[in-house]
Amino acid sequence: MSNREIYDGMDGVTTKTFKFRDPVVKSVCDKFVSRSDVGYEKYGRTLNEERTEGFKELGGYLNDIQEELMDAILYIQAARDEVRDHLEEFAIHKSDHDQGF
Repeated sequence: MSNREIYDGMDGVTTKTFKFRDPVVKSVCDKFVSRSDVGYEKYGRTLNEERTEGFKELGGYLNDIQEELMDAILYIQAARDEVRDHLEEFAIHKSDHDQGF
């Protein structure tokens, strides 16, 4: 069981208890809350306040989504390159080992 603080733009900070059967789900929820905290520290408002108080409109959200997805594609490629580099390095070491070097 995990207690998480969740910011509600109308009432301030509230605490809600969640029961997690899956540690992966718990980890993702923890990251969502942490990400929200970082955003609040950076911008001084919640995502809900940004939307309801007119700080950003639909076009701004769509642009943010597009930029985040473009970044995600770059991260995927970098991770693939990293895996490839590790596999190549492993193959070289294995080959050297098999040849008695």
